[in-house]
Amino acid sequence: MGVVAKRSSMTFYTGHDDHYSHRVRIVLAEKGVSVDILEVSETNPPAELADLNPYNSVPTLLDRDLVLYESQVMMEYLDERFPHPPLLPVYPVARAQTRLWMHRIEREWCPKVKLLLSGEGTKKEQEAARKELRESLVGVSPIFEDLPYFMSEEFSLADCCIAPILWRLPSLGIELPERQVKPLMDYMERLFARESFKASLLEAEREIRV
Repeated sequence: MGVVAKRSSMTFYTGHDDHYSHRVRIVLAEKGVSVDILEVSETNPPAELADLNPYNSVPTLLDRDLVLYESQVMMEYLDERFPHPPLLPVYPVARAQTRLWMHRIEREWCPKVKLLLSGEGTKKEQEAARKELRESLVGVSPIFEDLPYFMSEEFSLADCCIAPILWRLPSLGIELPERQVKPLMDYMERLFARESFKASLLEAEREIRV
């Protein structure tokens, strides 16, 4: 992946089309970290992955002797290890608020995304998840009328969590009413235009929005 080489080398095991892996790749690109990206097949993962990660899963980040296998831990580690540009606010209250937004995304949006992308559940359950996620996205649209990023003037880790989900809306079968959610559409345009986001995309992900 075309990430600018600046600092120390790492190895990142990523899924072909996994939004948890994608969010970490955005952070890596934002920080300009020199990293070896290894795409992993879920059905045939490399043998060394099981030695590194007890869950034999992606994403997995290897930095010298350190192995991380939870996306939010990876993101915060990278933000602390490479402090520029900062992706969490400086002040403790604002940091806590950003972490809380990330937690809400994890609790409220990610289970629906998983259900829809996996094809699991009944048709009724999938339709309900699609409807709830769509309505939630419509509901947050007004916050972007006054703020360029998610509850913030600055691009943050919360945006890194949201961007892969928004990019995958076609795969989720979700169409947004463009006139009704223009602030959200403008936000998406800002996210997708960032050089870090463009650099984070794998070939399979680029094909989602051709």
